[in-house]
Amino acid sequence: MSQLDLSRKRKRGDKVFKFKVFGARGYPAASNGSFLENIRALLEFGQVETNPASTWSFQLESRRHPLLLFVVEEPVDFSCTHCRYTGWGHHMICNKNYHFLLPSKSGSDEYAKTNAIELHRETHSLHGVLHSNGFGHLLCINGGSGLPGYQIMEFWDRLCSGLGAREVSLRDSANKKGMELRLLHSVAYGRPWFGQWDYTFKRGSYGVDKEMYQNAIKTIQNVPLTLIAHQFGFGSEIQVIFCRYQQLSSHSLMTLGDVFHFMLELKFRVSEESSGYSAIMSDASCRWSPKRVEKAIHVVVEALKRAEFQWVSRQHVRDVARAYIGDTGLLDFVLKSLGNHMVGKYLVRRCLNPVTKVLEYCLEDVSTTFSKQEANLRPQQKISWAQLVKDLLCLYSNILGDHNPITRNGAFAAIHLASRVILDAKHLAKEYRTPVEEGSKKKIYCRVNILNNADQEVAATPYHCVVVRSGATFDEVRREAERTFGETYVALRNMAAEAMRPQGTEAVVRAGSKVELVCRQGEGEVYQEGPVVNCVCGARDDDGERMVSCDLCRAWHHTSCVRIPDHHAVPDIFLCTGCEQDILRFRCYATSTPI
Repeated sequence: MSQLDLSRKRKRGDKVFKFKVFGARGYPAASNGSFLENIRALLEFGQVETNPASTWSFQLESRRHPLLLFVVEEPVDFSCTHCRYTGWGHHMICNKNYHFLLPSKSGSDEYAKTNAIELHRETHSLHGVLHSNGFGHLLCINGGSGLPGYQIMEFWDRLCSGLGAREVSLRDSANKKGMELRLLHSVAYGRPWFGQWDYTFKRGSYGVDKEMYQNAIKTIQNVPLTLIAHQFGFGSEIQVIFCRYQQLSSHSLMTLGDVFHFMLELKFRVSEESSGYSAIMSDASCRWSPKRVEKAIHVVVEALKRAEFQWVSRQHVRDVARAYIGDTGLLDFVLKSLGNHMVGKYLVRRCLNPVTKVLEYCLEDVSTTFSKQEANLRPQQKISWAQLVKDLLCLYSNILGDHNPITRNGAFAAIHLASRVILDAKHLAKEYRTPVEEGSKKKIYCRVNILNNADQEVAATPYHCVVVRSGATFDEVRREAERTFGETYVALRNMAAEAMRPQGTEAVVRAGSKVELVCRQGEGEVYQEGPVVNCVCGARDDDGERMVSCDLCRAWHHTSCVRIPDHHAVPDIFLCTGCEQDILRFRCYATSTPI
């Protein structure tokens, strides 16, 4: 299933949902059941697409531009590679996947012409998949001027929480202006950018574990600035930047973690307070590019300057600006948004003339109105947003980047190694917890242990939420659990529990109780099985990195660990170090043994 057919025209009467609250508990569907029940309840509000089958669409209301959310139900009977990369290789194979897709603006324009959209495409604004067991993966997220990345993440997090997802993973590749955000934010805040939504370390590549990851963060955060300044030399650009932000800070910046934390916090304040441009771009009704909005703001400010700081009517400003900006819609938007906003050192004032009842504008130079004491309280006004970003890029590339030879020698070797460990901690996950609700229904947590003919356990599911009536008995819980697990896993489609642990000694099951069911192994693949990994870095599981298989032992190894550059093709014949040594020992033994 690679394309969605969108040839059916939308009707004016199709229901439209609010993007900012879509997916929250109770909107649009009640979400007090199990994960699969919540999914079905949500899909009842969707518009059924005819081609392909099992596809629903939702029209979302956004002031910036209309959005379409597609939900695709995909029946599967094969293992999930993303589960293996995350460390869920022990999970059983699920019956269905649910794809959640927000096409990008360019993708929307494309399928408006072709009536088709690619399902697996890395340029979508959002593509997430949830398995029928409640575990899932955020496959891609691409923010832009139309829909910022943090709004997409809030939407996805709200959706997963409302549906009652169990745990969701992602592969962190977020970057901005060439800076890897998982490294930048780990140094500044001790967590990745996705940590704002409680995504934490799940699994590292190349044998990196959680303790190594945490130690690497502490190592970089605690590097003294004096050591770095001494390494680059007196009067260097790095030392100048340190001094600049030390003067701006109200407290001492002693370590690398201190300066990066202060700069990121200052960046947010400067971008929000230094000009009206950022505030206008954050307005959800803005449908123009940042470059066009910036030009329109500049034209309006210049028109007000010609008035020599006198009050002039809105129509007058609009007529002057029309000579440079032909888009009247853009001009009207800027004039509406600029009222009482800062643009550089100017404050654009707007008020209604009490006599003529006409909107009037005036420009006020506020650069000399703040006293020195007030200026000390507002350090963010001393530096521009562009200068701050330039300094941030300079520190990142020269200290944290791996292309600078200085960072690979001496005291900087520890920074380089720690940065490499943080960058290899790509797999993050968030565990969602749903409350145990009393009332007409209650939640019981069940798992299944699968035994073979020798009564040996060969597989086990995670605990699943099973929703039953308030006075349900153990027998009712067993029947509901058999139905739930049969709908969830391939190997349990015809499940019949042989035993239940613990056996009920009470008349009813208490809310939040944990029970285990025992059944026999059926036919077919059970695990999310992957290749055998035995790399020199210590990795024993597939982590999604580029690998090569040994032609003798069949074990897989990272190409970078066996010194195969990424830009080189994998050799046709490859022997790992262990097999090569075994061959050499055999040759030595053969030549030394008399015939």
